[in-house]
Amino acid sequence: MEISERLKQARTVSGMTQEQVAENIMVSRVTLSHWENGKTLPDIASLISLSDLYQISLDELLKGDPKMTEKVKKDANDLKSNKRLILITAIFCIVVMAAYIASMIVGGEFKDFCQAATPWLLMGIGVAAVITYSAQKEETHKKD
Repeated sequence: MEISERLKQARTVSGMTQEQVAENIMVSRVTLSHWENGKTLPDIASLISLSDLYQISLDELLKGDPKMTEKVKKDANDLKSNKRLILITAIFCIVVMAAYIASMIVGGEFKDFCQAATPWLLMGIGVAAVITYSAQKEETHKKD
């Protein structure tokens, strides 16, 4: 049995409507309908919420559905990649701040460079954030 069938069956057994479940786990009714009809797959956070709501184990929801198992693995890998990227960015920022502070103490051209580069750096971060947000929003719309 695929996860879509399990989700629909669990909802029916619990006596809830799609609207009630969607409201409980904070997704749209259309999203829930797509999950139950096999058009899209829920993310791991939604699966945990559904598991709690229906009072069934994640194992029961996931068992025997290779597509869902692959999606969970992919989501976990994406999360690891995002964590690495955040860590690398944080380390880079710490190094730049340390160099800037050292430049302020001893005086030097690095301080002037940092002051000139800061607006451009902030603009780049803003553009990257907008592009990332747009891509995620587009991906979400494709799933719905």
